[in-house]
Amino acid sequence: MRLEDLGVIGNCQYSALIDRNGSIVWCCLPRFDAEPVFSTLLDEKGGGVFTVGPAGGEPGVQRYLPNTNILETTFRSSSGSFRVIDFAPRYFQNDRFFRPTMIVRIIEPLEGTPRVRVRCEPRLGWSKGTPGRLVGSNHIRYDGFAAPLRLTTDIPLSYVTDVPFALTGKKHLVLAWGPPLEDSLPAVCEQFLGQTKRYWERWVMHCDIPPLFQQEVIRSALALKLHCFEDTGAIVAAMTTSLPEAPGSGRNWDYRYCWLRDAYYALAAFRLLGHFEEREQFIQYLFNIAASAAPSLSLGPLYRVDGAPDLEEFILDDWPGYEGNRPVRVGNAAATQLQHDVFGEMVLALAPVFLDDRFVAERSQHGLDLLERLAQKAIEVAGTPDAGIWEFRSDAGPQTFSSLMCWCAADRMASVAARHRPERASHYRAAADRIRAEILEKAWRPDLNSFVSSYGGEELDAALLQMAPLRFLPPNDPRLHGTIDAIRERLSHGGWLMRYRGDEFGETSVAFIICTFWLCEALATVGRKSEAREVLERARSALSPLGLLSEDYETRNLRMWGNFPQAYSHVGLIHAAFASSPPWSDIL
Repeated sequence: MRLEDLGVIGNCQYSALIDRNGSIVWCCLPRFDAEPVFSTLLDEKGGGVFTVGPAGGEPGVQRYLPNTNILETTFRSSSGSFRVIDFAPRYFQNDRFFRPTMIVRIIEPLEGTPRVRVRCEPRLGWSKGTPGRLVGSNHIRYDGFAAPLRLTTDIPLSYVTDVPFALTGKKHLVLAWGPPLEDSLPAVCEQFLGQTKRYWERWVMHCDIPPLFQQEVIRSALALKLHCFEDTGAIVAAMTTSLPEAPGSGRNWDYRYCWLRDAYYALAAFRLLGHFEEREQFIQYLFNIAASAAPSLSLGPLYRVDGAPDLEEFILDDWPGYEGNRPVRVGNAAATQLQHDVFGEMVLALAPVFLDDRFVAERSQHGLDLLERLAQKAIEVAGTPDAGIWEFRSDAGPQTFSSLMCWCAADRMASVAARHRPERASHYRAAADRIRAEILEKAWRPDLNSFVSSYGGEELDAALLQMAPLRFLPPNDPRLHGTIDAIRERLSHGGWLMRYRGDEFGETSVAFIICTFWLCEALATVGRKSEAREVLERARSALSPLGLLSEDYETRNLRMWGNFPQAYSHVGLIHAAFASSPPWSDIL
């Protein structure tokens, strides 16, 4: 089961991964960080699955309906052809978004009389227990979950057990968590499909996109939107757990949570796209987290989608893992780490509210107070040991990227203070200058012609490519160009960038996808746009046939690895495309 052969559907409440055989192989209900209902992605034999496919098992051809998150899989066999439309309903209704926890699958014959198999076998989360099964007149109820789970269909229920049947007309299946579907099934499914299609088309129509790489940006924008948990404003890093960064690496992590850092980068991508409601929702999420934090504002790097910090990590010994790659982990021990860069990223997330007059209605004393607290915390921790952006589980030290983000916090707060609290502006400007001077003194290595990952260290760090778009140095500064070139030369792997050479788990053997996009963005920022476009053209090759990206890329076998789809990777593509593309005024 290759990640390249998976599509994703969702509605900002939940998501599901669907393979070319028409099987839902991963789906957690009722939200991203819940236990899985369908889970053959991590246990092909014992995990739950929901399949709609041809009786002979022929794989289909997937595509998205243009400018939507509606997935179409077309199957062809000797008996005929048909298509399956999969989607999660989402549209605006009664002044709010309608996004039920509901999977809709529509089966439509195209030619001949195809024979179809339908199999729906959910599992009771991590226990992999089989739920009770109660058959009604046109539905099957699955008992044992925290809420009712019911499959409603106009297919004879005797056939919803993997028994082949002839498809002579359009059929419908709706799996609902919570309130069941009681209305006319065909009519409701068609209504949901039409409304959901129009919603996504309008959402894309309101996106800003660059002249180059338009389709890649549109698909990345749609995929990124599906990582938003609209109920609280959280943005998850990925929709899966324990997909290894590389085969046999042991780097199998649970990413179904909200990393504050990742959320900021996602918000920055939405800003480029011209969408701002995600930032408004995330700020409320951040307010809730800050309100429950200690007076010292000791933020963790990640939280559950409801803002809870309880993310104790444990291993499921009876799960074989993706392609047999153990371990399968639930929770993430990084939640207890010190990652000082997070304060800078939160300042960057909030600062536009107080610098951009389009958002004057969002301003409040509460928000400005929180911004100051975050900036002051960043100043206090700058240059002190932490685990850093890559969450090293070995001994912590002063990480250059963390200090860079602390500088950003002080620098941007100085601009905000100049407008809203001028008596504090000089304090933040002096702090920014001090942190900047410390980075220049302790992280620059003339012998390497590059900044290094930690104070006094000698290792390179691809995250330091962010020095360019963050404006730490002027675009013509030779130290900035030296760092870009050193990272490009020494962390390159088959034309792709690794984030670093190795850690306590050993040497890295795969590229970390966002790092190549960071290289593209950095090159464009310093005026080397032709090089940037060359990098981006090569990076396009990692996209799946559906335009999706995972976390890591194995350049030797040209395979995706890591959790999928990965918000960070799509964020990187969006930033790189905007940075390397000419303005529309040069095109039109």
